[in-house]
Amino acid sequence: MMDKSAEVRRCEQDEASTTGGDRAGPGTGTTRILAETLAGVVHTEQVCVDSHFFDDLGADSLVMAHFCARLRKRPDAPSVSMKEIYRHPTIRSLAAALEEAAPAASAPSPAAAPGSVRASSAAGAQRQNGDGASRAAVPGSVMAPPSGRPHYVLCATLQLAFFVAYSFGAALVLTKGVDWIAGASGLVDTYLRAIAFGGVAFAAVCVLPIVAKWVLVGRWRPRQIRIWSMDYLRFWCVKTLIRSDPLVFFHGSPLYTLYLRALGARIGRRVTVLSRRVPVCTDLLTVGDDTVIRKDVFFSCYRAESGVIRTGPVTLGKDVLVGEVTVIDIDTAMGDGTQLGHASSLHAGQRVPDGEHWHGSPAQPADVDYRAVGPARCGAARRAGYSLSQLLGAVLVHVPLAVAGSVLLFAAVPQFASLVEPGPTALTAWDFYADALVTSIALFFGAVVLGLLFTVTVPRVLNLAVRPDTVYPLFGFRYGMHRTIGFLSNRRFFKTLFGDSSAIVHYLGGLGYRLSRVEQTGSNFGTIMKQDNPFLSAVGRGTMVADGLSIINADFSSSSFCVSRVTIGAHNFVGNYVAYPSQGRTGDNCLLATKVMVPVDGKVREDVGLLGSPSFEIPRSVLRDSKFDHLKDGEIFRRRLAAKNKHNVFTMALHLLARWVFFFWVALVVSVAADLYDALGVSVIALANLLTLVFTVADMVLSERVATGFRGLRPLYCSIYERPFWRHERYWKVTSVSEAIMVFNGTPFKSVVWRWMGVRVGRRVFDDGCYFPERSLVSIGDECVLNEGSRIQCHSQEDGTFKSDHSALGAGCTVGVGALVHYGVTMGDEAVLAPDSFLMKGEEMPPGARWAGNPAREMPDELPVPPAHRDAAATARTG
Repeated sequence: MMDKSAEVRRCEQDEASTTGGDRAGPGTGTTRILAETLAGVVHTEQVCVDSHFFDDLGADSLVMAHFCARLRKRPDAPSVSMKEIYRHPTIRSLAAALEEAAPAASAPSPAAAPGSVRASSAAGAQRQNGDGASRAAVPGSVMAPPSGRPHYVLCATLQLAFFVAYSFGAALVLTKGVDWIAGASGLVDTYLRAIAFGGVAFAAVCVLPIVAKWVLVGRWRPRQIRIWSMDYLRFWCVKTLIRSDPLVFFHGSPLYTLYLRALGARIGRRVTVLSRRVPVCTDLLTVGDDTVIRKDVFFSCYRAESGVIRTGPVTLGKDVLVGEVTVIDIDTAMGDGTQLGHASSLHAGQRVPDGEHWHGSPAQPADVDYRAVGPARCGAARRAGYSLSQLLGAVLVHVPLAVAGSVLLFAAVPQFASLVEPGPTALTAWDFYADALVTSIALFFGAVVLGLLFTVTVPRVLNLAVRPDTVYPLFGFRYGMHRTIGFLSNRRFFKTLFGDSSAIVHYLGGLGYRLSRVEQTGSNFGTIMKQDNPFLSAVGRGTMVADGLSIINADFSSSSFCVSRVTIGAHNFVGNYVAYPSQGRTGDNCLLATKVMVPVDGKVREDVGLLGSPSFEIPRSVLRDSKFDHLKDGEIFRRRLAAKNKHNVFTMALHLLARWVFFFWVALVVSVAADLYDALGVSVIALANLLTLVFTVADMVLSERVATGFRGLRPLYCSIYERPFWRHERYWKVTSVSEAIMVFNGTPFKSVVWRWMGVRVGRRVFDDGCYFPERSLVSIGDECVLNEGSRIQCHSQEDGTFKSDHSALGAGCTVGVGALVHYGVTMGDEAVLAPDSFLMKGEEMPPGARWAGNPAREMPDELPVPPAHRDAAATARTG
């Protein structure tokens, strides 16, 4: 912060002119209110109206968020958003901007009274305003009557029964099949039986979710489903089966669109869907010919809010391009030839007119072309041949290897055979447990070493088939090589193991990244990142990357693809969950804030920060964040880095040890079940499945408690070269929140698991797929609704400075699909955060408020939409 006496002296020098001008002008009240409030926030006697918030006062986004929150609490103060703070970084300019906007804000509107409960737009109906422009209603929240504890408990009981029944049925089929394969006479017979059994089982597992959907639900229609009701139980069963179907792994293939059609979706010809996030209410999805939906897109045709599941249509016309990491809410439509940019979202009621390009969150018109690759010849025969090759590969190779391989392994290796010798007497012999110990060590650490070698070698060979900046047709040999490279190079295990340490740059270099003249920081990259092609990914010297970076090397049309080099400049800091496209227009010394939309047009941005979607410029750094600069160079840096490296090496060893212990216990459960199979039958296999899930939860809870010393985490403000941060890194790496927790999405058991792991969770919280990196810093009130892909992240790291704090949600809050809540945040009771929003650090949402956007701000009851040439929902065709 700036010295108080210096700021006072500066204000005294300008007092006569500034005060006189303020008293004489119409902005006296606004200027005085803003100055008084900011002075209280920065703890100084007075603030000059021309002092720059960041350069002169040394404030940061957290301080200015507190400033905005205090203004909202004053009845005589205007409402100020963080975007306005960055655009007008002095009291004088901010007051002038607010006064200029005041007449428009005070114009009559159909908005409901403050604090009232607004009815939702059932189908996103459009209204006409005075100038003929249509306006799309933004649904508010409608509080459903609480379902009560009996419904809550009954739903949990039936969901558990569904899981047990499914496990028992799967175990019955698997054991019968394995017994039949084990009775084969020779290698060839074993393989043929594995193909026969695997093919039938694969077909059954693929068809079961489709049959269940039509039997339990029939056709999806726009409606509300009360959470924890019997209607919700059917919804959850169908959703769980649909998303566990093996056909999900064929995303990006014509087989995937056939799967969606079988579920009731109206999918046109030559449609390519690359997102693994399977839509659930498929009858409400309409996609026109030649449309491309990129990866990591949410378009589920439902959302949860205020105690209900709300289903609604999503309509995409012909030749539509949906960018990566986007959210398409219910009651939305895109007309023919439209585009939605990366890191963007359509909110309920929005319609994109024919031919227009939109981006941002919520989306708005943009003069940007996101289509970066032309068409190629890709006919029906090519698509059919690719689909057939995928099916044959699954039936003739993958499934037989998985089934018959284990049978042959236990038959050929004596140590493995001893683990499944029939009879309970084997369980009392020490040799049994010694063999289990040795076998688990050999399998686990052998798989780690071989997997690492495979990951850094095989993609290099495959990459010879794919040349950069060359347009290839989809669904051919090169397309298959490209997809395989992405699959093999994005193994999360190794990035989790090496991330947040000096070893990560060596791993990424071995993977294919271009990291010239690495400036080692000890935390160059986080533990979560991905890329389409590592050999075309380059990161400049001195750049630090937080978790969640997605490097987009590939561009697609409905018939072709092309891979390109992506270069992130030197001395950047890349925040959490940034999608960086191949057309990105940023250079050196940039701050890319959390969830920012990277610009793809205009000049190359350098020496600035970028925030929001669409992005706008902010200061690259602030004075407060320079507090730890003395630890970043010289002898003290070398000593601290060496100490951090030693700490990280021990952390990686603990991570491997923890994963091996879990693997050992699971292997032991499987071995015991196999030993008792002859005595107890198939029920012991189903019980082993249930025990495996129990051990997974126990492992997550125990690792959480041990890593925090059974006390929970505490807020931090420190350098990454200080021991408190190293311990926090160890917490991230050693704690085990595996993907198995997704099994509990949409069930009361998810809240129970979070509570055991330290989250302060209220009663009857609905969690459809939220994640908390710092569990014990999160507080969730009663009856809250947390949507799929949402995240409450109680930390940030910027240029070597680490900060963490508590975040709290009041009772009845809703966090939308793909939304992110940062640290130091408070959401009042029944507050609603819209899909894909970014609620910045330090923000305070009033009770009953509805915020949306990136960064999030209070939203009006209606979002303006330009005049539509014609209704996109009516013009979309499926061919």
